[in-house]
Amino acid sequence: METTGLGALNWAVIIIYLLAMLGVGVYFTRRASKSTDSYFRAQGRIPAWAAGFSIYATTLSAITYMSTPEQAYLSDWSYAAGNLAIFAIVPVLIWFYIPFFRKLNVVTAYDYLEERFSPAMRLIGSLMFVLFHIGRIAVVIYLPTLAISSVTEINPVLVAALVGMLSIIYTFLGGIEGVIWADVIQGIILLLGAVVIIGCGLFSIDGGLGTVASDAVADDKLISGKDWDLGGMLGASIPIIFIGSVFTNLYQYTGSQDVVQRYQTTASSRETARSLLTNGVLSLVTIPLFYGMGTLLYSYFKHTSPLPDSVNTSAIVPYFVVHVLPAGVSGVVLAAIFAAAQSTLSSSLNSISACLTVDVWDRFLVRRGARRSSVGLARAIIIVAGIIGTGAALYLASTDQAETWNLFLSILGLFGTPIAAVFALGIFTRRANAVGVIAGLVVGSIAAWIVQDSGSTPFMVACFAFVGTVVVGYLVSLVRNAIRPGGDGHDIRPLTIFGTRSTYVRRTQDARG
Repeated sequence: METTGLGALNWAVIIIYLLAMLGVGVYFTRRASKSTDSYFRAQGRIPAWAAGFSIYATTLSAITYMSTPEQAYLSDWSYAAGNLAIFAIVPVLIWFYIPFFRKLNVVTAYDYLEERFSPAMRLIGSLMFVLFHIGRIAVVIYLPTLAISSVTEINPVLVAALVGMLSIIYTFLGGIEGVIWADVIQGIILLLGAVVIIGCGLFSIDGGLGTVASDAVADDKLISGKDWDLGGMLGASIPIIFIGSVFTNLYQYTGSQDVVQRYQTTASSRETARSLLTNGVLSLVTIPLFYGMGTLLYSYFKHTSPLPDSVNTSAIVPYFVVHVLPAGVSGVVLAAIFAAAQSTLSSSLNSISACLTVDVWDRFLVRRGARRSSVGLARAIIIVAGIIGTGAALYLASTDQAETWNLFLSILGLFGTPIAAVFALGIFTRRANAVGVIAGLVVGSIAAWIVQDSGSTPFMVACFAFVGTVVVGYLVSLVRNAIRPGGDGHDIRPLTIFGTRSTYVRRTQDARG
């Protein structure tokens, strides 16, 4: 494959960006060092719009930054139904989920699972998140590293180090407040990068927007009738994409600590709701930007110069950036790819630290009355998790073990949507109990594995995982209640929609995160 050097101007732009991220971490070091509450929740100082930007940047990884245009380039815009699903669940989050997280004043989402079900459920949810996100860190570093190094002369080890190690440093220093404000900068940069690609691409195509629009209509690159065809149970039609995305996004926004943690960084429930609305609007903006980018690249390589056969379509965005965009401009877009990766990494690292510190150390390893965790412990966990994730990425880059690693992540990822179903059972029913939801979690994950192994789409896998967990979890709970009526005597009604306005008394004050 043809590769090229970046040149001094592009390197200068990238280095300025990376130094700016370090500067953000340094700036918030003193605030973050005050307490674990400051380190993990910023003591509610984050404005709603910044929290919303942070949620958006966290959920948009460098993988998405490159794979979304690739999907539009190879196919069409049908996957945009997943972005609409994010906006569709925002009212549900605001009305039914946020009140309970705010009521408990949780540091981690899994604190709710203990209060509603059992300590075991809290530990399961937290450790599954930690294991999955350590693996995700490796992939988020590895895939953009592979793509960028395949079209440039940059050493992949250098790319991985720039993305991974610098993320560790500024996350270590600035805590969640530093992470969020870095996310804001990174979110702006990654959106700017998409605008730059579209603008330069339109300028480079003879006929500009008219040619792109004509190609999109003639070659079915937008939405067509086939996108609504269910095509059997394994099809990726728009209805299935939408419903499956609703379930997967429910996990992201209710059971995944990297997003839920943002809910506690604002001053009130109203501010949290505004942050989710901000994120929803940004998700809608993503549709024309990133899918439009893919359609534009389709027209560019169709009319201007064909994409070399040696270029994998997963690297189509970096290839266009380094071979077509002028010096300096391409540096901005590469910085955007780095930003998309680092926003995800820093959020994962801080959230992993929160889970291990609050859900494991404080809850299970500290004796009653003993001193709880410190900011020093939280920072040490970030370093260890970051080194493990970056080391795994370097291992993937130097060996041919990517498929094995993807299998590992697939197995862990199967628990994601079922955990979202556990949260739904806890909030929307009074009869669900610990025995039932654990049984549902196991059966839902097995169902997801069977459907995935059959060659179905991820959207159909999510549907089976969620519905299977809810149905089995509720039925087993009913059987358990029939055998042992009355439960443990603790009033969990205030943690359900039937007691939204009721005050909740914790099981034990010692369980407070």
